[in-house]
Amino acid sequence: MRIVVTGASGVLGTQVVHRARELGHHVVPASRRWGVDLSTGEGLAAVLAGADAVVHTACNPRRARLVDVDGTVQLLAAIATMASPPHLVYASLVGCSTSTAPYARTKRAVEILIEDSGLPATIVRSTRFHPSAAFLARATARAHRESAPAPARPVDPAWVAAELVEYVLGGRPDGCVHAPDLAGPEMLTTDQLADAVLAHDGRSHRFLRLPGLGGPARAFATVADLPGPGALLGGASFRDWLGQQPLPIRR
Repeated sequence: MRIVVTGASGVLGTQVVHRARELGHHVVPASRRWGVDLSTGEGLAAVLAGADAVVHTACNPRRARLVDVDGTVQLLAAIATMASPPHLVYASLVGCSTSTAPYARTKRAVEILIEDSGLPATIVRSTRFHPSAAFLARATARAHRESAPAPARPVDPAWVAAELVEYVLGGRPDGCVHAPDLAGPEMLTTDQLADAVLAHDGRSHRFLRLPGLGGPARAFATVADLPGPGALLGGASFRDWLGQQPLPIRR
């Protein structure tokens, strides 16, 4: 199969490219590194030519309107002109339908664009990736809050990538469908995530008592890190993934 991957240089996109190539498919990376600008549509027609599927992982929380939303508009418009539209598989976020976090709302806005397009598409939501959970846990590790720690079920991006490729190989749906949520096998509280990161770093626990939830800590509470009913659980646990990471852990 000829599979186009947007955001191919990102955390998830690189894993999708690796997995699809591992299975012997022809993968075409689509990002600015390879001359494709989603926000303007530059280079899209060339990479989409002859595509059987598109795995849409492009995202940028700092430029969400330009990259995520406008980029998806450009992508859908380009696909709609094709005689045989490829199957679009979109990597979304668990909890984006109810969260008030700006990035979650952007993810939901992209979902609506895809749902309304009438194109063959599969939307796959996952919980926060291990690298992001580790980054946020490190940022909040020294903060002790009065409120109860929030539950989380972070997930290994390599496993999510493999699942996205499986949806590609499963064939095109008739219109847009939502797949079951994807989440990691281990349920942890935000305090447990912070403890695990501190232990990995070899740092001591010196908690600061804060009056409220703010800054990076708010990110844990503003996006639902728990999947819905019927979710698929898999991939490496957070602790197992953490044990394989060098220092420092990059986001």
